[in-house]
Amino acid sequence: MATTPRDYYQVLGIARTASADDIKKAYRRLARQVHPDLHSGAKKAEMEKKFKELNEAQEVLSDPEKRKKYDQYGAQWEQAEAYEKARQQAGARAYAGADTSGSFGGEGFSDVFENLFGGRGGAPRGFASHGEDLETEAELTLREVLTGVTKRLNLMEPVPCATCHGKRTIRGRQCQACLGSGSVLESKTIEVKIPAGVQDGTRMRLSGKGQPGMNGGKRGDLYLHVTIAPDRVFQRHGSDLHVTLPVWPWEAALGAEVMAPTLGEPVRVKIPPGSQAEGKLRLKGKGLPTASGTHGDLFLILQITMPTSLSDDERKLYDELKRLRHQDPRAELLAAAQRG
Repeated sequence: MATTPRDYYQVLGIARTASADDIKKAYRRLARQVHPDLHSGAKKAEMEKKFKELNEAQEVLSDPEKRKKYDQYGAQWEQAEAYEKARQQAGARAYAGADTSGSFGGEGFSDVFENLFGGRGGAPRGFASHGEDLETEAELTLREVLTGVTKRLNLMEPVPCATCHGKRTIRGRQCQACLGSGSVLESKTIEVKIPAGVQDGTRMRLSGKGQPGMNGGKRGDLYLHVTIAPDRVFQRHGSDLHVTLPVWPWEAALGAEVMAPTLGEPVRVKIPPGSQAEGKLRLKGKGLPTASGTHGDLFLILQITMPTSLSDDERKLYDELKRLRHQDPRAELLAAAQRG
């Protein structure tokens, strides 16, 4: 199956009309964010993939000739370039007196075309054959998982040549528009509805959305691999979400009402008195949809944040607090260390 990569313009976060300078600036900005050396653990492997994808996009879009072909043919621009070269070779051979059927050492040009673009050869004329299945990816945000989304996918497929109407020849001679293949490449856009609650790694089968069959054969299917993009705020754990919620020391000690983020609108939550760092608050039903039709939960992970600077009044209050008698928070740690 063929795999369609993400659109290079989306990878760089730029419009299709972006200038060369826009491309350079976007690449430099994103390269600083996703460079693998700036990350560790599982995040590093994820960033290596993104960095490779970013470099591929920059390499193609910063080259005027490659960008022109990419704009014309999309993700299949390299295969289309090979196809064009094959057409030129076929034309040169025909001009030099080669067989006008467009053979290449016993292989017809239509076979070359079919090998390059989907393997639709192999069926005798007059016999129906099933079209090839296609495979592509769709990356969703957490908010798209929450609500469901309709994605537009760009695919390339062979269609009957408008000059010879798929007959491969005109007046007994090979059609020069398609060089005897009977087909030319055409871009096709389809819309796919992805339901709410889809899981990362889901493989969706879209019946009849693949390559067209030959001689009246059924179209193939399109298999859509769904991936969920990492979010800057929320961490996904199945259908549950985790988010770090900063609180001041006095809010944790005395309790407070604060605003907390969700995938929808912010909500007001109560911080219980005596809350500890890394403590969890559960917001039931504020996570992602599940297969059963319910929702996961949102967990707020408390992070006690210290002021970066203190006013004179704040410093006096902390001094007063220091003079009070408190249990040593390190006593248990020290005792455990002594016990070995």
